[in-house]
Amino acid sequence: MITHLKRGRSAADVAEADSEVRRTVESILADIEKRGDDAVCELAEKFDGDARQNFRLTPEEIEAAIAKVSSRDLTDIEFAQTQVRNFAQKQKECLTDLEVETLPGVILGHKNVPVNSVGCYVPGGKYPMVASAHMSVVTAKVAGVKRIVASAPPHDGEPHPAIVAAMHMAGADEILVLGGVQAVGAMALGTQTINAVDMLVGPGNMFVAEAKRQLFGRVGIDLFAGPTETLVIADDSVDAEICATDLLGQAEHGPTSPAAFLTNSKKLAEETITEVQRQLEILPTAEIARVAWNDYGSVTVCDTLEEMVEEADRLAYEHVQVMTSDPDYFADNMSNYGALFLGPRTNVSYGDKVIGTNHTLPTKQAARYTGGLWVGKFMKTCTYQKILTDEASAMIGCYCSRLCAIEGFSGHAEQANVRVRRYGGSNVAPYGVVEKR
Repeated sequence: MITHLKRGRSAADVAEADSEVRRTVESILADIEKRGDDAVCELAEKFDGDARQNFRLTPEEIEAAIAKVSSRDLTDIEFAQTQVRNFAQKQKECLTDLEVETLPGVILGHKNVPVNSVGCYVPGGKYPMVASAHMSVVTAKVAGVKRIVASAPPHDGEPHPAIVAAMHMAGADEILVLGGVQAVGAMALGTQTINAVDMLVGPGNMFVAEAKRQLFGRVGIDLFAGPTETLVIADDSVDAEICATDLLGQAEHGPTSPAAFLTNSKKLAEETITEVQRQLEILPTAEIARVAWNDYGSVTVCDTLEEMVEEADRLAYEHVQVMTSDPDYFADNMSNYGALFLGPRTNVSYGDKVIGTNHTLPTKQAARYTGGLWVGKFMKTCTYQKILTDEASAMIGCYCSRLCAIEGFSGHAEQANVRVRRYGGSNVAPYGVVEKR
C-alpha cells in the first residue's frame, strides 16, 4: 500500500500556473519576432536590468571578465570541464557511422552529422549556473558543432565573470549577456544583430522552458528542462539527516522545484520531515527552499520495493537519488528517470557540478520518453542509399512498383518503373509495372 504523508500542489493548480506562463511567453516571442533588437533591448532592460545595446561580448570584454576570476576558480572550472569533456568523448565513440550491403548491389548506411549552430542558455538569475556552460558548450564542441552561441543574464548589472570564463574555456564562439525568454527567443528567431541558430539547449526557469516548447519546430531543442526536480529513495540503511540534506539541496534551486521523498520506512519518513524543518532554520537558502518544500515537497511511504519502483516510475523525476541497502535493484528495475545517483557516497550535486555526466535533464515526466542532454543530442543520424548494379535496381524496382500500386501512388510507381525498363533488360519481368509507351 502506498501512503502519502505529504503532498505538493495539485495538478490543477500547476496547470493554471502553466497557462499563465504560456500566455506571457507567447506575447514576448511574438514581440521579438516582430521588432527584433528593439524588443530584445526593452525586455533586457525590464527583466535583466541591463540597458546595453550590444549584447555580444567583445574579445576585450571577455578578457576583462576572466581577469576577475581567481586562479583557483579557473582551475576548478577546468577540472569540471575536463570531466564533462572526457565523458562526452566516450559517448561519441559509441556513435559509429554505418555502411552495409543488405542485398547484392544494395548499399545502405548512415552518418552522424553535427548540427551546424547551437544556442546554449546558461541560467544566472538568483544563482549563476556556471556548470551549465560546461554541460552545453563543452558537449556541443565535442560533437563538432561549428557555431556555438552561449548566453547568460547579467549578474549585479555586469557579465558574470565565472560564467564568461566557463563559456570561453568551453569553446563558445559568441557570448551574449542576455537572459530569460529574450535570450532564447533572440537566438532562435534571430534579430538584426544576432544570427539565428538551428538548435537551443540548456536548462532554465518555467519561462525559458515554455519558450523552448513554443520555439520547437522553428529550431530543435534538447528537451524540456524546466524547474529542477529531485526524488530521494531511501530505506533505513541511511538516516534522516542525509535524506533531508539531499532534498533541500535541490529545493533551493527555486520556489517551484519539487522535492519528493520515497521510502518503505514510516519512521524514516517522519524523522526526515522533522529534520527538513530543522535544517530550514539554519540553511542560508531557506527562504527559497522552504517555499519549494511547502508547496511542492512530498513524502510517500510504500510497503514493498516493487511499490517504490512503481511510484518512482510514475513520477518520472529528473534526479533520482537512491540510498538503500541494494541501490542496484532500482537501477535494474526503474525505467523513467533523468539520471540516477546510486548509493549515499554520490549525490545530485556531484552530477550537477563536476563528476562528468550531463546535468541538463528531462523534467515534468519527460523522462518517460527521453534521456538528458548528451553528445548525441547535437548529432543528426542521417541515412543514405546507393545501388551499384542494374540487376539490383530492377529487382528493387519491381517490388517498389507493386507496393506503390497498393497505396495508389502512381507517380511513385513510375519512379520505379522507369528504372525497371532501363536497367531490367530482358531478364527481368515487369510484374505488372507500367509499360513504356
